[in-house]
Amino acid sequence: MTESLIVDPEKDPTATWSMSPSVARRLTARIVATSGTTRTTTSPANGAPIAAIPVSSVEDVRTAFATAAAAQKLWAKRPAKERAAIIRKIGEIAVQRQEEGLDILQTETGKARAHAFDEIFDVAANSAWISRSGPSVLKEKRHFGVLQLGTPVREVYHAKGVVGMIAPWNYPLILTISDAMPAWMSGNAVVLKPDSQTPLIALWAAEIAAAAGLPEGLFQIVYGSGTTLGPEIIKLSNHVSFTGSTATGRTVAEQAARDFKGVSLELGGKNPAYVAADANIERAAEGLVRDCFGNTGHSCVSIERIYVHQAIYQEFLKAFAARSSALRIGTKLDWSYDVGSISNQSQFDTIAAHVADATAKGARVVAGGKARPDIGPLAFEPTVLADVPETAACYADETFGPLVSVYPVSDDEEAIARANDTIYGLNATVWSGSGRRGRDLARQIESGTVTVNDAFTVVWSAISSPMGGRKQSGVGRRHGAVGITRYTEVQTIAIQAVPLKPLYDRGGAFYGKFITFAAKASQRTRFPWP
Repeated sequence: MTESLIVDPEKDPTATWSMSPSVARRLTARIVATSGTTRTTTSPANGAPIAAIPVSSVEDVRTAFATAAAAQKLWAKRPAKERAAIIRKIGEIAVQRQEEGLDILQTETGKARAHAFDEIFDVAANSAWISRSGPSVLKEKRHFGVLQLGTPVREVYHAKGVVGMIAPWNYPLILTISDAMPAWMSGNAVVLKPDSQTPLIALWAAEIAAAAGLPEGLFQIVYGSGTTLGPEIIKLSNHVSFTGSTATGRTVAEQAARDFKGVSLELGGKNPAYVAADANIERAAEGLVRDCFGNTGHSCVSIERIYVHQAIYQEFLKAFAARSSALRIGTKLDWSYDVGSISNQSQFDTIAAHVADATAKGARVVAGGKARPDIGPLAFEPTVLADVPETAACYADETFGPLVSVYPVSDDEEAIARANDTIYGLNATVWSGSGRRGRDLARQIESGTVTVNDAFTVVWSAISSPMGGRKQSGVGRRHGAVGITRYTEVQTIAIQAVPLKPLYDRGGAFYGKFITFAAKASQRTRFPWP
């Protein structure tokens, strides 16, 4: 459908737009774009057009970075507490305006409203923690030098400059503004390229940031394909933040490495769960339904493979399949259903292909398994497979949708070995009747985060602790103090208050004896050395 055939709902009630053009125009005015071309986005819930989005050129990217760099110099000079106050207001305004934000999120992604609300909550929670903890995280740290109090040392944090962010479509609010807030807290500016499917929620985020008092120029948004704009964003950035596939992340890392630029990469995952023999079966089944099918399975941290101790395998599989089958699928802008639409045609095709491939090779469907065109053009049932062979594509490859495979294991050792038998290491869950035993098992899993006895939202919402991947699931961490300092250059400044010349003048032998004496004295007194 071309834009000329679409009726404006401001003039005709039969219009097919999913969003009022006046809202779209208000938001898209924030895009740095002079190419004169547009791209019309469509809603996965019903296929209706959403908005005509102005497309940026490579020259627009350069303009955005120049504007951001100029604004950043003044921003970095402002006291950390002033920056924190603005960060705090961003979260407050996001909560106040949540209904509009939820509508935009659902319209662009097709997700259930409860999962859209998770994004609003995340912004509020990160805003509160960053604004409260950021000034102390960035405060100069004191250390001792070679002669203890005679050599005061300071650890100083400097903003990197302009952070380039390339964001995905699955969590288009969290993975834009929740990643931008620690960058702003650190004194940086941000140039963002949202995913081509979900620009409006990123623009809404920019609007609430401006309403909170973020100075003009600090948040620049460009729109277009990653292949066209991505290389220039990486080239001009002082630090690159990317969330997406491992394949694309590798390309981003390679390009950034040419200029030795820092990167933050959260990439793919084939996340495992282990249900131990002593687990509460109903509790595990309920929690893993949320873990597997939350956000329609469109999450880097979703569980896609479940290993169950053989002693409880059949009972668990029955309970898990029943709960999965009971999930309600929908497409409305309300709270009436549990699982939304698949977010785009490409992902829909991948999910359908994985199910067809697995069943053709002997896998058994125990729940779901079918598209639901009666609900929406991209609706697909939450699907549970058993007896999946190693030759099936979904055995080791990330599906990134509402599809999970369940396998029996003979003991803990087999479960851990199979959980770790992957190129990925982003997230995992362990279910056990003992929290201590669950923690011991979790330590053996090669994963950046592990939740014991609940879904991934527990570890994700622990925002004072780092979150990120191992192996080919990424580099760097978001959340916690390191989630702030990743956007800084750390500098050490040492002042020698007590002259060392008299020590050097006594010769090498005396110097050696003196340092040996000082080191032994430090060991005896436990005074820091150096």
